[in-house]
Amino acid sequence: MLNVVNVSLISIFCAIGASFCFSLSDFTIKILSSSYPLHQIILIRSVSAFLFTIFLFVPFEGGLQSLKTKRPFAHLFRGFLLVFANLFFFLGLVSLPIAECSAIFFIAPILITALSSIILKEKVGIRRIIALVVGFLGVLVIIKPGQISFQWVSMLPLLSAVCYAGLHIMTRQMGLSEKASTLSIYIQLSFIIVSVLMGLSLGDGRFSGQENSSLEFLVREWVWPNHYDLLAMTGIGVASSIGGYMISQAYRLSEAGLIAPFEYTSLILSVFWGIIIWNEWLNLLSIIGIFLIIASGVYIAIREVQVGVKPSAKRASGRR
Repeated sequence: MLNVVNVSLISIFCAIGASFCFSLSDFTIKILSSSYPLHQIILIRSVSAFLFTIFLFVPFEGGLQSLKTKRPFAHLFRGFLLVFANLFFFLGLVSLPIAECSAIFFIAPILITALSSIILKEKVGIRRIIALVVGFLGVLVIIKPGQISFQWVSMLPLLSAVCYAGLHIMTRQMGLSEKASTLSIYIQLSFIIVSVLMGLSLGDGRFSGQENSSLEFLVREWVWPNHYDLLAMTGIGVASSIGGYMISQAYRLSEAGLIAPFEYTSLILSVFWGIIIWNEWLNLLSIIGIFLIIASGVYIAIREVQVGVKPSAKRASGRR
């Protein structure tokens, strides 16, 4: 019994640690977004994460031999889905309060359940259907479509969640035969490829000068970072790599019903960063929307454990 308790505590620690790493990455990118282009931050972050994974995690999973795969193109396509999930999220992060952007993205686990029913023909009972509806209502409450206060950029984290859900549907179809380090390496390679292509096409600043901050973040000219900002970008990669490994370990050791509620720590941290750094206080509707999304996501995670959903869909924060 003591061993079970210890494993559960380790899993919870990993989930909270991963949430902190991801949240730290988000608010650092939001700060850097006022001075650097998105493709530059992503490239430096991905190179550092790639090297960090190669030298720290791969040796513990069988060395370079563990990186061999029979499905390289499937891995790259899966990686590209995650790349666009990140791009949409970070573009939204520039213009939206960090807590609202994070909350909208957390519709992803709910979308995974919905798409599993449509694409994979998995049975979804009435209770989970109700939870799905509640989660979508939470998103609508936050983005307020049809209202004067509606911003088109609020659709960006929603698109991010759709890409992320598609990633997980593909992961289910691929199965769980690959090691975590293999998945991580191919994901970072996808990030590097896309960010280099973006830099070559947009990095000269020919489209710079956009009034919208999200668009400007996308097309801004490459600027060589100072030592502190370069260290911050590298740190984002390290934090993302550690966070991805920790959340994988959390779900490997324990069931999703135990881990999922602690993933929402990153949402609480986003509220904290928003208030402390940007003075972004949430209004009542946003608070209600966030509560509905969290309640829906946690219930679905617990319910999926009860009905025996495949574990490959039981991660919510692997976005990075």
